Amino acid sequence: MMKNIVAYLVTFVGLCLLVIFIFDSFLMPSYVRMNSGRYMVNVVDKKIDYAEKVLESEGYRSLISDTLFTTAYESGTVVDQYPAPNTRVKEGRTVRLKIAQPEKMVPIPDLIGRSLRSAELALNQIGLAIDTVYEEYNSDVPSGNVTWQYPKDGDMLNKGMGLHLTISLGVPPNFFQVPNLFGLSRKKAIQDLEKAGFNLGKVFYRQNEDLIPYTVLDQSIPAETVLENPTKIDLTVSVLDMKDIFNQMINN
Repeated sequence: MMKNIVAYLVTFVGLCLLVIFIFDSFLMPSYVRMNSGRYMVNVVDKKIDYAEKVLESEGYRSLISDTLFTTAYESGTVVDQYPAPNTRVKEGRTVRLKIAQPEKMVPIPDLIGRSLRSAELALNQIGLAIDTVYEEYNSDVPSGNVTWQYPKDGDMLNKGMGLHLTISLGVPPNFFQVPNLFGLSRKKAIQDLEKAGFNLGKVFYRQNEDLIPYTVLDQSIPAETVLENPTKIDLTVSVLDMKDIFNQMINN
């Protein structure tokens, strides 16, 4: 009986010593390492090469995870880091860095004559935008299209910046713009004249076998001319032969 008790005591003591050994050798060091950590070093405002060396010397790994295009910082400067400075982190932690790079510049396209929507799409495709839109009456550019831009085409501009544009409102009010009648039938030409506020003047005839009879060959006032007051416009139209010319002269 006594021998059994001694055997149990020896076994119990041995187990206790084994548990103490395992806890002291493995569990306790792991627990201490897990809760020890270090305070994160601050590398913000440092050049990236220097920041990487500092982090490596402190036992951390570095990773450039983001870029800020700006002129507020010198190129290659760390502008942000994660984990943040002075926070408690484990040794060997990867530190994510955001660095500054010069703002990207792009050439400005020619927008003159484009619609406002077309100009906006062209700018958005290259990272630019429209800043200010002005309006003016301009008889040379159709209403809604760009007549002026600043900066001009070919200049360089930082991405994200905007352009100033002027959009045509078309012909000024109380002004009359002569329509283009060339190639129209006489009937359609007269309709377009009246729609634009003009009246038909004299009609002249010229033999032309290449065109459909009574097609407008010429007009007395050039197309797109802007006038303060409406006036009569003479037309020259085609006929097949001299007989048609004679008949038209008699009918008129």
